Amino acid sequence: MAEVINMPRLSDTMEEGTVAKWLKKVGDKVEEGDILAEIETDKATMEFESFHEGTLLHIGIQEGDGAPVDSLLAIIGDEGEDISGLLNGSGEPAAAEAAPVEEAKPAEQPAPAAAEAASAPIPEGVEVVKMPRLSDTMEEGTVATWLKKVGDSVEEGDILAEIETDKATMEFESFYSGTLLYIGIKEGESAPVDEVLAVIGPEGTDVDAVLNAKPAAEAAAEKPVAEAAVAAAVPAETAAAPSSSNGQRIYVSPLARKMAEEKGISLNDVKGTGDSGRIIKRDIENYQPAQKEVAPAPAVEQAASATPAPAAAVAPVQLPVGEEGSEEVKNSQMRKVIAKRLSESKFTAPHYYLTIEVDMANAKASRSQINALPDTKVSFNDMVVKACAMALKKHPQVNTTWNGDTTRYNHHIHVGVAVAVEDGLVVPVLKFADQMTLTQIGGAVKDLAGRARIKKLTPAEMEGSTFTVSNLGMFGILEFTSIINQPNSSILSVGAIVEKPVVRNGEIVVGSTMKVTLACDHRTVDGATGAQFLQTLRAYLENPVTMLA
Repeated sequence: MAEVINMPRLSDTMEEGTVAKWLKKVGDKVEEGDILAEIETDKATMEFESFHEGTLLHIGIQEGDGAPVDSLLAIIGDEGEDISGLLNGSGEPAAAEAAPVEEAKPAEQPAPAAAEAASAPIPEGVEVVKMPRLSDTMEEGTVATWLKKVGDSVEEGDILAEIETDKATMEFESFYSGTLLYIGIKEGESAPVDEVLAVIGPEGTDVDAVLNAKPAAEAAAEKPVAEAAVAAAVPAETAAAPSSSNGQRIYVSPLARKMAEEKGISLNDVKGTGDSGRIIKRDIENYQPAQKEVAPAPAVEQAASATPAPAAAVAPVQLPVGEEGSEEVKNSQMRKVIAKRLSESKFTAPHYYLTIEVDMANAKASRSQINALPDTKVSFNDMVVKACAMALKKHPQVNTTWNGDTTRYNHHIHVGVAVAVEDGLVVPVLKFADQMTLTQIGGAVKDLAGRARIKKLTPAEMEGSTFTVSNLGMFGILEFTSIINQPNSSILSVGAIVEKPVVRNGEIVVGSTMKVTLACDHRTVDGATGAQFLQTLRAYLENPVTMLA
């Protein structure tokens, strides 16, 4: 008997999933435990295995498409088995929905042809491509770049466009072959998920009839096809990856490439500061052509010399010459989500801040001794995370969550470590950090941070924190405050270790100190409680041997 497989819920917050890749195709034999597909959320891409045996009879969600949890993903059964009843039950076939509409219309000669077109199988007819849901938090997408224009031939697997979500800018490939007949969303424009993105089909197809036949696309059908085509046209050279003058590939983000084209900047002249020398947005924003401001100077001198002046006149002052300018860049979806969540935290939780200075002399000496051991590497941040975990055990009020009518006391200690990525911030979580050694914390943080930067963390690895540490000391920041990462009650901001004069045993000597600032939610953590937590934290950091017991 055929088995219906639905889109799985891969985390407790997942509402949508995107099929990144199918590892089986219709007609393939499937054994229990075989990997059917790779399913992507906004956090990670995870393998999804089959719990049934048989033949893959139907694929309900194509590669690159998103769908809500519990949507029809696939059907597995016996080869040749009739699954029409299962498909009708899922509401997928277009014929069942189209028939009543056609019956309600007056009988006309073209009606049978229209009904036939509306019910034609997707691979054989015109394909309406919708704005995909590329992450479970994505509500709308922005077309960063069109790599095809109306009238271009499209092959299955060709990259149609680069789409910006709240997490990243991703290439969106076509799963159909034909001619690009219509573009519904222009470059730089945003649209909700499932809005008509494009139409692909045989050349000469009546696009208006296709759009009118789809209720969800009625709004998009009002746009003139010619206007959409002209606005979405992209120069042919943008479809190819740019290369430098020596033939080597230039690695550049889609947004940076678009900005460079708009400003007329050659990517060969820009030095990338991203991973592996990748050119990113800030490189284009900060780009300054060599000696750009030198040219106007002679003109100023010439104009000045042409003006009659007394023999004893003072030499003219050369004032800066240039043009005022500015630009507005649309916020990425990731930046919008960060802004929304941090605003909610700042405006709903009454923040207050406590700062304390820590003598790090013993911590520096202990770290040097630990790192002298073979195959051992511990950072100051690892020591801070360990000290926080142990201090939370002694001050459970800090390890809480405000729930309105109740306060949840967490008996487990999960420490989140803020990691900066190219377009925002993620917080991987060290589970049961109080039970980890310094070397275990060091290895775990290095692994999680590395995978966070390439978006390979699983959702479970970024959930469940009870306390957060944010460290900007490596950038030379001496002191700062952070916004609480809800549902935590506190977050610790860690500054740089600096050498400065300190008084020790009545004498002024050179010491190494570090400032840390605790942001607290006053609904759960009172000032005295926060101060006591910091005193305990300082005691652990100034005497690291106590963290080894």
